Amino acid sequence: MNDQSQNGDPVATSMPLSAIRSEPGVPVIRNVNWAGTRALYVKEVRRFMKVQLQTVWAPSVTTLLYLVIFTVALGGGRRTVLGVPFADFIAPGLIVMGMLNASFANSSFSLLVGKIQGTLIDYLMPPISTGELLFALVASSVTRACMLGFAVWLAMAIWPGVDVTPVHPWAIIWFGILGASLVAFMGVLTSIWAEKFDHAAAVTNFFIAPLTLLSGTFYSIDRLLPAFQVISHANPFFYIISGFRYGFLAVADTDVMAGTVVILLLNLLLGAVTYRLLRTGWKIKA
Repeated sequence: MNDQSQNGDPVATSMPLSAIRSEPGVPVIRNVNWAGTRALYVKEVRRFMKVQLQTVWAPSVTTLLYLVIFTVALGGGRRTVLGVPFADFIAPGLIVMGMLNASFANSSFSLLVGKIQGTLIDYLMPPISTGELLFALVASSVTRACMLGFAVWLAMAIWPGVDVTPVHPWAIIWFGILGASLVAFMGVLTSIWAEKFDHAAAVTNFFIAPLTLLSGTFYSIDRLLPAFQVISHANPFFYIISGFRYGFLAVADTDVMAGTVVILLLNLLLGAVTYRLLRTGWKIKA
């Protein structure tokens, strides 16, 4: 009777072998561990939300102060750049600049603090793949960047004398998300390489900060000497800020479509490098 049910039952023979061997109540992970990826993503979001005054609201106030200083204290309200008021010109750049800084700060912290506190095993032992781990870290950083960007945009929307009405939403979404993800990959690379907080701070102060401040946030590169214009075009943050500004003003000091391709290719390149280093366990696995 048992032999007949095993050999002749069409239902039993049509079931996958893995399903037959699985014990009742034991989860079977196939292809993508969505539950594990979601759990890590939620954990990373909750981590920075527990100190949201430091991670979201304080940077928002600091970014808004840049707008106040340049438009009120320095008399920027009477100036025009690319045919628009100076306040309208720098507002989108300030928003995305805050987003980039927040994304890097978030992604460069997780693995690094795990190294320092000895809790890195919590990222390596769960049954999630390298790609799922990287996706959760980058996605949580992009989430923090978007939350900060929305907070700054909302404050600027009610600020007198500033117009931040979206004109091309696709550009805002494209350059905002891909720009934040690009910097998130940089942050993960930094956390892989760094062995203490001083190393991450050095990357922030000597690499990320100069790239953001010298990317055309406060000026148009048309006013620069030709040599400095070439240097600006070599800065990937320039394409992010210029494209994000195009989403609000419909004007830019570079080819926006070329910028979309540049940012996409850089994301693919840095993503591949980061994935490779995580998979090999360089400076992570003993």
